[in-house]
Amino acid sequence: MADEPTTAAETTSSCVDLAGGAIGMPQLCTDWFGNQIFWLVITLVIIYLVLAKVALPRIAGILADRQGTITNDLAAAEDLKAKAVQAEEAYHKALADARAEAQTIIAATKADIRAELDKATAKADAEIAARASEGEAAIAEIRANALESVKEVAQAVASDLVDAMGTKSDVKAIASAVGARVKG
Repeated sequence: MADEPTTAAETTSSCVDLAGGAIGMPQLCTDWFGNQIFWLVITLVIIYLVLAKVALPRIAGILADRQGTITNDLAAAEDLKAKAVQAEEAYHKALADARAEAQTIIAATKADIRAELDKATAKADAEIAARASEGEAAIAEIRANALESVKEVAQAVASDLVDAMGTKSDVKAIASAVGARVKG
């Protein structure tokens, strides 16, 4: 009986019709579950090996590199922040020192200017006093000369008046009279 040909109904599955078309969904045919499970296991093992040996180590390496970069960047940021704080403190100290030095320079400059001004004022006062004394001396000299001129003019006028009246003038008498009148 082993050599007898089999009929189409005996060789076909309950999932395939006589024309060879699928009846319903082939994935749900219980006759093919063994074959589908075998290939599912093979596919999952291959996917697992590819992920475990290739993809996951690369992803782990990228994540480790990223974490290292983030850690290094945070450390560098902290260092830069500390340096910025130090630079700010140095700036404020330098600014305070510069202000103090500027105040010192201003005070010294004011003192120098005050000393120069005092010297110039003293020199000007001395020049003014010298010119005032020269002026007073010149005025005294002019007064003296004026007084002498007044005496001379008064004597000449008195002499001319006396001569105009027809009498002879006495120069000594006129000089003593004018001198007495000028003295007050």
